[in-house]
Amino acid sequence: MLKEVIHCYGHENVKATHKSTLEITKEDFLTPRGDCIICIKANKSLKELNEEFKRALKSGKKVRIRVIVDNFVDEIIASGDERLTFENDISMVIRKSTYVDGRTLAIKANKAAKDIDRRIIEKLKDPNQKAVIELIIDDDPAQR
Repeated sequence: MLKEVIHCYGHENVKATHKSTLEITKEDFLTPRGDCIICIKANKSLKELNEEFKRALKSGKKVRIRVIVDNFVDEIIASGDERLTFENDISMVIRKSTYVDGRTLAIKANKAAKDIDRRIIEKLKDPNQKAVIELIIDDDPAQR
């Protein structure tokens, strides 16, 4: 199993209403237009992920993305892709589509920002609210 843990914070402008993407950013601000962003001030960007983790995603493995806020947990399943570049040093985007650019962490996700548990999103409207994002790649063949 490969695992990356990202710590981030909420913001009063968190809406999480986007239908096809979900984003985590290192930026320390969020405008009302950022409707796919679920948390800011992340301690890691795509570029900073472990090389072994990136290789596994580039090989097409599935990734479980766990969004943890207090006692609430929501989970997204998405896929890696050989086109991933992990070049962005600010944002990471999870997409329902198969579109890939320098900000893409994973594609073919089963959830976007609008699908995240609304109790988590309500908590993330508080700038002092901490969140933990776990990125997990299992070697279990059932996860592929």
